[in-house]
Amino acid sequence: MSTTSTKTTPAAGQAAASRAPLRIGIPKGSLQDATADLFRRAGYDLRINERSYFPEIDDPTIECVMFRAQEMSRYVEDGVVDLGITGHDWVMENASTVHEVCELTYSKRTSRPARWVLAVPEESDIRKTEDLAGGIIATELVNTTRRFFADRGIDVRKVEFSWGATEVKARLVDAIVDITETGSSLKANKLREIDTILVSTTRLIANVDAWADQAKRERIEDLAMLLRGAIAARKLVGLKMNVPRVKLDGILAVLPSEQSPTVNELADAAWVAVEVIVDEQVERELVPRLSRAGAKAIFSYGLNKIIP
Repeated sequence: MSTTSTKTTPAAGQAAASRAPLRIGIPKGSLQDATADLFRRAGYDLRINERSYFPEIDDPTIECVMFRAQEMSRYVEDGVVDLGITGHDWVMENASTVHEVCELTYSKRTSRPARWVLAVPEESDIRKTEDLAGGIIATELVNTTRRFFADRGIDVRKVEFSWGATEVKARLVDAIVDITETGSSLKANKLREIDTILVSTTRLIANVDAWADQAKRERIEDLAMLLRGAIAARKLVGLKMNVPRVKLDGILAVLPSEQSPTVNELADAAWVAVEVIVDEQVERELVPRLSRAGAKAIFSYGLNKIIP
């Protein structure tokens, strides 16, 4: 009896891997609702079930799995997922070797970068970072904090891990390193910032091998383009209006000079339709001025994404 063996060539193996679903790590926790909304505006129906770690998405070429942002970069580096969304801070903390695809400037509260800050109680005698020599620091960002002090030649006694509620521990140790976007929590706990450890934003990161695969890379780049387009459109609105042709020059003079509006003919040759995209804060000031200048039937509409 003879047997026939089939041998898979490297090219065939790569093609098969490229046809496999793209596995994406979705951050669980404070970013998960904002992430689901971002995907929705990018054109995907991403549904997160609180009892499952495998969100559903309306694209058969994509599979999603949820991890905490703190561990995401490790799973991306190991190839458990092809790409994931996490903070730059956790990539640095884990010293992960990954490919950074792009920055995604969104968060649960604001568009500001998150800052890991060194803070002490308002009543503390500590005024500068050097005053913490020999002290104890509590933080969730242990490795980064240790590197921060080592790079400055400051010998602290201990950098200990804090299991949440770090602000509370500021009066039990010499200082804390905690994350903030607005600084409101630090102020509420009567804490004073004395230095910034790290500034971080959310990033889309990819596994190095997945990025080297041309077919996977194109799919990752397509997704990144849609996600960035959704972020770009977040604070913009479209404005559309009908304008008497004789008043068109006056209307165009009212519109922001950096924008190039679309002007279309209407069935009535005496009128044209004008459409433009503006910042939502500009819109509230612009609409009354456009009305006074002669624009009619003005309406605004939200945008899901803008692709440059």
